[in-house]
Order: sequence, then structure tokens, then C-alpha cells
Amino acid sequence: MSHGKQFTLYTHAGGPNGWKVAYVLSELGLTYESIYLDFGTKEQKSPEFLKLNPNGRIPAIIDHLNNDFVLWESNAILLYLVERYDKAHKFSAATDVEKAIQNQWLFFQASGQGPYFGQWAWFSFYHAEKVPSALERYYKETERVFGVLNDVLSKQEWLVGDKMTIADISFIPWNNGAFSFILGPDYPVAESFPAVYKWHNAMVSRPAIKSLVDAREALRKQ
Repeated sequence: MSHGKQFTLYTHAGGPNGWKVAYVLSELGLTYESIYLDFGTKEQKSPEFLKLNPNGRIPAIIDHLNNDFVLWESNAILLYLVERYDKAHKFSAATDVEKAIQNQWLFFQASGQGPYFGQWAWFSFYHAEKVPSALERYYKETERVFGVLNDVLSKQEWLVGDKMTIADISFIPWNNGAFSFILGPDYPVAESFPAVYKWHNAMVSRPAIKSLVDAREALRKQ
């Protein structure tokens, strides 16, 4: 193969959504090259990248195994990866009913967790003025989302069936952000959301994922 790697992943060192794609690629044993875009110089808005993703956001992938097929939107990428490269359903639902539940949680992550947690980050670090009501709203929404997850995960180990799937994996990066920044390191996550705490730690302790969690932290410190 001329590219050397099976995939090219356009991502960002700190941005959460690219990392979930990396986690799934890694768990599936697919090789990839990460290209970290510089948001400071707005590389994600460059004409070259907009040809790949007209939305000007990360992540985007090029699948060199499939005629250099290009896809963007992180959870759409996760679905594509397992539908094409996880025929044994190691990390994906197998039945129609479980696929529907898997999609339910992927939509919840994309419409609930990601935007709420992301808006807290925006109003905390990037917005020109401090808006206490916005910070309070998204802080409470963070707690609410974790409450929903904790209620479900207190009754079952994983979101879909009896194994970790892309539905679970999709939550990891923003979980990390919430624990570190939104709720803060002094927040009693283990006491307030014990099922979430157990679930999250079970995922990030997996070698394929832990190595990337550590790599992200190293990149953030550079």
C-alpha cells in the first residue's frame, strides 16, 4: 500500500472527538496516521481541509483500504468503521434491536454529552466575556448527563448488550474533560456517579485505549 497506513486521521491534539476515532481504530487493529491540525492558524478552515470536510471541523478520515474514501462526523466514522471492519462484532452490536440501542446512545452522545460539555468549555475558556448563567447551565447539564448514564449503568455493565461497543467508547474523551475541567479534580465522581466511574475506568484501563489517553495528555503538555 502506497500510503503505508490504512487510514489517515485528521484530528487535534486536545479536541475530544478525534480521539474516539483513534480509540476504535486502535481496538480494531487498524493502522493510521494522525495529522494534528493547528486550530491557532485555523488549519481546519483551510481550503485544503474544507475539500475533505466542508464543515471545517475535526475529525475526518481517509480510508485508503476503500479507494481513499473520505468521511467526517465522529460517530458516523465509528459506525462506518465497525460496519466495514468489525464483522465479528467485537465492538459493535450484532442484532437489529441492539443496533438500534447502539445508535440511540451514539445520538445521545452527539446531541447531549458533546454539545453540553463543549459549551461549558467554550464559555469557560474562549468566550469574550464571562456569562455565569451559561456556566451554571452547562455545569448542571454535565451532572444531568452523568445522572442519566449512571442510572442505566447501575443496572448493566455496558450500554449495549454484554460488551463494550462504540456506543460506550464514544463517551470517553468528553468524560475525561468533564472529570478534569467541568466538574474538577475535587468533585466526588466515584461517590456521586459510581456506575459511571466504574464504566469509564474499565474502558480507559484497556491497553489500546490507555496508550492513547496517555499520548493525548503528553501532547496537551507540549
